[in-house]
Amino acid sequence: MTFSIQPTHLQNQFVKLVPLQETDFEELYSVANDELLWEQHPNKLRYQKPVFQNFFDGAMQSQGAFFIRESSTNEPIGSSRFYDYNPETNSILIGYTFIGRKFWGKGYNKALKELMMNYAFQYVDTIYFHIGANNIRSQKALEKIGGEKIDEFEVEYFVEESKLNYIYQIKKDRI
Repeated sequence: MTFSIQPTHLQNQFVKLVPLQETDFEELYSVANDELLWEQHPNKLRYQKPVFQNFFDGAMQSQGAFFIRESSTNEPIGSSRFYDYNPETNSILIGYTFIGRKFWGKGYNKALKELMMNYAFQYVDTIYFHIGANNIRSQKALEKIGGEKIDEFEVEYFVEESKLNYIYQIKKDRI
């Protein structure tokens, strides 16, 4: 089996991940255009269309980004991606994730992360996550699924200024 950071079919009872396409911008922005969605995120202005366009451009260039859709209704939920695959350390990162507030607290984030981790752990031993230092909501969510904070450092998002992030990891043998 060959490891693809953008598989074409990942789905469970909650979400399905579809490779992000240029034509998805407006529909994805309809989810992202919510100021409260970004209140704990390092880039609090990502709800603004030009700032979100930069995020979207980075997602497209990553070649590992997904449009998250609700499995049964096909409703847009948000986006996530695989990135920085490292064959030498046998690791990958999952991140740049956002989910519309309508789906918060209903199991969608956990289902998304489990789906992505189950796929990635077929190929890697360690998955890392970068989470903004002030993004308490995401830190707690990741800790609930077994994430362990191992470090912190400045992360520069796609042509944005760097911000303090915490590094979390989940190892294959912990799942």
